[in-house]
Amino acid sequence: MSEWNYAEIWEGIAQVQPDEPAIIQGDRTISWGQFDARARSVAAWLLSQNVTHQDKVALYLYNAPEYLESVFASFRIGLIPVNTNYRYETEELRYLWENADAVAVVFHGSFSEKIEAIKDQLPNIRGWLWVDDGSGPCPTWADDYNLVASANVQNLDYAWTRSPDDLLLLYTGGTTGMPKGVMWRQDDLFAKINGGGFRRFSEAGGITGLIETIEKEGPGLALLPACPLMHGTGLFTCIETFSEGGRIVLMEGRQYDPHHLAATIDRNHVNVVVIVGDPFARPLLDAVLEPSSTYTLKSVIAIMSSGAMWSEEVKAGLLEFHDGMALLDLFSSSEALGMGSSISQAGSARHTGEFNLGEGVRVLNDDGTDVVAGSEEVGVLALGGRNPLGYYKDPEKTAATFRIIDGNRYSVPGDFAKVRSDGTIQLLGRGSQCINTAGEKVYPEEVEEVLKRHDDVVDACVVGVPDPKTGERVVAMIELEPGRNDPNSNEIIAHVKANLSSYKAPKNVRVVATIGRSPSGKMDYGRHKREAAAWIDELRRADKA
Repeated sequence: MSEWNYAEIWEGIAQVQPDEPAIIQGDRTISWGQFDARARSVAAWLLSQNVTHQDKVALYLYNAPEYLESVFASFRIGLIPVNTNYRYETEELRYLWENADAVAVVFHGSFSEKIEAIKDQLPNIRGWLWVDDGSGPCPTWADDYNLVASANVQNLDYAWTRSPDDLLLLYTGGTTGMPKGVMWRQDDLFAKINGGGFRRFSEAGGITGLIETIEKEGPGLALLPACPLMHGTGLFTCIETFSEGGRIVLMEGRQYDPHHLAATIDRNHVNVVVIVGDPFARPLLDAVLEPSSTYTLKSVIAIMSSGAMWSEEVKAGLLEFHDGMALLDLFSSSEALGMGSSISQAGSARHTGEFNLGEGVRVLNDDGTDVVAGSEEVGVLALGGRNPLGYYKDPEKTAATFRIIDGNRYSVPGDFAKVRSDGTIQLLGRGSQCINTAGEKVYPEEVEEVLKRHDDVVDACVVGVPDPKTGERVVAMIELEPGRNDPNSNEIIAHVKANLSSYKAPKNVRVVATIGRSPSGKMDYGRHKREAAAWIDELRRADKA
């Protein structure tokens, strides 16, 4: 059995390559030696807050070196880092930190006012660590992160032992209810994502073998997460890159800017870019194709995406611009890493929503048997092997998602798919968003992808709205390409019917200014469903008038 522990891995890497860059953001470069020293000093501050083994440390931060240093600081003294969505308001923050049993919070200064409003309602939080972002002075109730990190502490004194069983707690976005904390053992997480890394280390060699490999072969690749570190896609790819001895390049702005992304890639010779589907990829393609553009992206060997659909035409455009890279479309979730993958290279852009099954993945029908390839039957994806322990303090939802099937434990987060005759899967989306119309099931992502193939449409959201005749009607919200006039809704509906069964086509099409995805590229189906229902009610009242 393996015994991977991230703190021990990163401490070892810092010893063999102390002068190599670990984190770069703008003009700021933090070497591996500095990364190690700063994280050790932050760990000492955490110990001064009377923490104990596996206490929780909430990270309420934008993308910044301090985020990654705080993860390292938590790991090295056996504490658990907890992600915090920086878009949350006070009630959401209070729920999350109470649910996670957080005892300390590391936060950007911009959030001081929100924290001030709820701080006294969170008596279990003993320490507040303020990260200066130019938004104002350090509050009197917090400590200054930079002073803490610069203390140059040499030794850490604590009574417990670090373990491969130490956890990382990753809270989901709460799209199907209140956010839930997914509990990953460090050993399981390392084994899971090491299998998909650019450098892969054997279980037999262990941490010693890993360090020896990096000392012999030199630093790893440069990775740029364009998505937030507060979500699994960004954080897990950074964790893997650090464990390969690589460096993380962070963008400076807090809003996605494709020009800044392209410039940062070229300036820092980035090898791997992490995005979230078309919401990130399409603007990047437009930026590099502008007549005045001087961007090359030549250092890039791979762009990785997870969490949102990545359309074929955008993939093809990127590969035409730079044919020396691979485009990796990964299908994963917080609860199930490695359910499927799709790789596109020059001359072979894969169909959107089409994935090769990951190792240990099954597609099961309602009676628990495997869906027959080529049968057109819809099944739910189940991932075996190394998986999370479950949801923190939620045994009921843990039992519902992590199931025993044929004597083995599987993660079944609720994603539906068909299995083609060649064994690839066609992803249909989460069952929680499934629309039931006149006895038929419609999966929004399948319809959204067809809508986005229309020349006028840049993004789309499909929801079900209550209907007295069919139970639910399919309604589409579309965001148009800049400068396009509103298309005829019948034309849009006909476009869908030309590609899918008629019952999957929207009954109504509404043009919106923006689909309004989150920083991680996720769709707010709940908001769109409410707005669509109100819009349909207005149409019905107008018809009666």
